[in-house]
Amino acid sequence: MSSSVSVQPARKKGPFTAYIMIALVLGILVGYLCNTQLADHAAAVTVAGYVSLIADIFLRLIKMIIAPLVFSTLVVGVAHMGDTGAVGRVGAKALGWFVIFSVVSLSLGLVLANVLQPGHNTGLPLPDAAAVSGVQTGGLTAKQFVLHLVPSSVVQAMANNEILQIVVFSLFLGTALAALGDRARHLVTVIEELSHAILRVTHAVMKLAPLAVFAAITSVIATQGIGILWTFAKFMGGFYLGLAVLWCVLLLAGWAMLGGRIVTLIKLLREPFLVSFSTASSEAAYPKMLDALDRFGVRRRISSFVLPMGYSFNLDGSMMYCAFATLFIAQVYDIQLPVATQIAMMGLLMLTSKGIAGVPRASLVVVAATLGPFDLPEAGLLLIMGVDQFLDMGRSATNAVGNGIAAAVVAKWEGDLLPEGQVDGDAAEDVGARPPEPVLPSSVV
Repeated sequence: MSSSVSVQPARKKGPFTAYIMIALVLGILVGYLCNTQLADHAAAVTVAGYVSLIADIFLRLIKMIIAPLVFSTLVVGVAHMGDTGAVGRVGAKALGWFVIFSVVSLSLGLVLANVLQPGHNTGLPLPDAAAVSGVQTGGLTAKQFVLHLVPSSVVQAMANNEILQIVVFSLFLGTALAALGDRARHLVTVIEELSHAILRVTHAVMKLAPLAVFAAITSVIATQGIGILWTFAKFMGGFYLGLAVLWCVLLLAGWAMLGGRIVTLIKLLREPFLVSFSTASSEAAYPKMLDALDRFGVRRRISSFVLPMGYSFNLDGSMMYCAFATLFIAQVYDIQLPVATQIAMMGLLMLTSKGIAGVPRASLVVVAATLGPFDLPEAGLLLIMGVDQFLDMGRSATNAVGNGIAAAVVAKWEGDLLPEGQVDGDAAEDVGARPPEPVLPSSVV
């Protein structure tokens, strides 16, 4: 069978996954020792502060490359689509998928919170209902969200890592370059080479991921102690049960669209999943996600378009958490919320969960913005803030996997998913970003 991509030996990915898992286990052990063996809590906090520098530096490096990576890959992808109709069609399909799973995620969170009742009979000492959590409570209104879409300065948008604004500017520039045709070929080539350079930087940065995982887990366990996991076992267990159900729904939907290839996709998404889970950052998984989709056969013009949109519109794990956590707080304070109120809450969460990608602990911000309109005590946030890091790990990983499946499904709908026999790990990255013809030989890579 002829192939547009020459077959090369697949790159070995096992060691990186093993390093992540080893770092995770070592982080728990070292964090536990710091928490139990150091003289006092203040000493543990001091040590954790120094150790967490490694994780903070890694996340800063990731944030450093996210804006140029999104910009360069998206501009080239849109330019190669050739017309605004293709851009609108892909965007509509992606948004349709995002809306469906936003509803599914929020509904799962509400249903499970009502069934499991994680906030009843917890025995936790309740903060005063008038206490202030210190978390920003001002969510985006519909008007603010629409205005937030359009950057007043693309330089400012990139400086602040405003992914949605970068996407809007990149769409305009990519469409303009596509309309210019041959006149813009040189500029498209320059931006494309920029994307390859940024990917090279990305590969170097990702080598630090195991160290970052170790530092992040160590600092959390050292300061919070492993006992906090038992205190909130029912709340955390219920949430992770909900994530498991959501993963099953995502897999079933992926199987319905991709058939047996969903198994291959999940294997390829293992590394992005582990990176986002261990660092509690879906942004950290973005470079690995692009690479995994390349190896699955998703052309770069699709993945570079769908993934950035997903960061603002397809936060499956975060949305489920927001619904689950809001009802948990209501149950802890023994506040009954009728079904109609919960449906209204779901509608509000659909709005407030959009456009906040890149905000630290964004889900807490969304929960805080939801409590006020339904007369729920903001002090309830103080109950869950201690374990939020452990919950953020699960929801970040779910966000990453949901976006990966969404990109693969949209590629299948668009006919931009290469057959398995035409894809290999090394060549797909460049070929996927280029138009189908002419095909570049793998020696160019």
